[in-house]
Amino acid sequence: MKVLIVGSGGREHAIAESAAKSSKVEKIYCAPGNAGISEYAQCVDISAMEFDKLVAFARETLIDLVIVGMDDPLVGGLVDEMERAGIRTFGPRKNAAILEGSKAFSKNLMKKYKIPTAGYENFTDADKALDYLETARFPLVLKADGLALGKGVLICSTLEEAKEGVKDIMLDKKFGSAGNEMVVEEFMTGREVSVLSFVDGKTIKTMTSAQDHKRAGDGDTGLNTGGMGTFSPSPFYTKEVEEFCNQYIYQATVDAMAAEGRAFKGVIFFGLMLTEEGPKVLEYNARFGDPEAQVVLPRMKNDLIEVVEACIDGTLDQVDLQFEDNAAVCVVLASEGYPVKYEKGFEITGLDEFQKYEGYYCFHAGTRFDGDRIVTNGGRVLGITAKGKDLKEARANAYAAAEWVQFENKYMRRDIGKAIDEADAY
Repeated sequence: MKVLIVGSGGREHAIAESAAKSSKVEKIYCAPGNAGISEYAQCVDISAMEFDKLVAFARETLIDLVIVGMDDPLVGGLVDEMERAGIRTFGPRKNAAILEGSKAFSKNLMKKYKIPTAGYENFTDADKALDYLETARFPLVLKADGLALGKGVLICSTLEEAKEGVKDIMLDKKFGSAGNEMVVEEFMTGREVSVLSFVDGKTIKTMTSAQDHKRAGDGDTGLNTGGMGTFSPSPFYTKEVEEFCNQYIYQATVDAMAAEGRAFKGVIFFGLMLTEEGPKVLEYNARFGDPEAQVVLPRMKNDLIEVVEACIDGTLDQVDLQFEDNAAVCVVLASEGYPVKYEKGFEITGLDEFQKYEGYYCFHAGTRFDGDRIVTNGGRVLGITAKGKDLKEARANAYAAAEWVQFENKYMRRDIGKAIDEADAY
């Protein structure tokens, strides 16, 4: 098969690495890709939002399968465009990708179908939102309705902070049109867990659990980012939690989307909060998480392409999804100043070390070639992933490997997976 992966980050690198293992794959292309992805794929200079060019390339190159990794093209309807051209494509259609594309839609869906989530109100008028805040309980959470690169969520401890947040989101449009509508949500406390799942429209198969670290600084301080590191599995995702989610969240979401005439095929990412009242949905994403994919896919035993085709064909119920009995940790190496302001173009050294050892991965997020050199080209630069027999070993391995790589203004959190040490199981 000829496979085209759409995207340019660490998630797409992880997808390419997994796809390259498949005996069904002859050639991989990635649009636009990055320096690391070029190890597995021929990178094509077409952006993820140039739908006409992507469709034309897929037709001309006789692509057998397209995998859309990123949220923007999914929400924008790239899957629909590819399918109209007769090209098999993995990912939700536009009417299903709204599950991530609109937080107001997803909150209303959960309310209608009694899927556990935080209490909330939606607003399209800033003045009405400000009036509501006068009677609200704090802390609370403000969420820009649309896509905001994982950064459109503000936790507000006081009325003053919340008023400033409404100004940022709805009036100053800090997150662009994503802030045309806003969700004001009850603040939930507990452990966060991420669970990715494959879906074929009716059947859902969940992957191994993971946990992301969204804040830029150690101790979960600083601004929200696209993710600074992950570990898998989560010791807090117990059998009891899984059974509850299977009964009240996972299948219920798939059934709700089907009932709304929005059958979902692709990956649903469940962001969960394990509260005192039980698990609740924090958010949905309509694709692999980044950097969750970097710790989940390396542990998957199945042929990724076979699972992807089962989702497209509606035969996922015949797949026995299996994961290795080990652990993985990913530490993101970022550019100092991310997610606000940072410099690019610094040479990266030490990448050859990853060829020497089994169970170590260097997933490229923001890199490019400058002649023969690989240089930084983004806020999140690399995702350093390592396996281990358990989470503590995987964490130690990942941080050791993070020291192999050097570039000017390199920054990383030093506490990825620290919660592991607090779990009774470890």
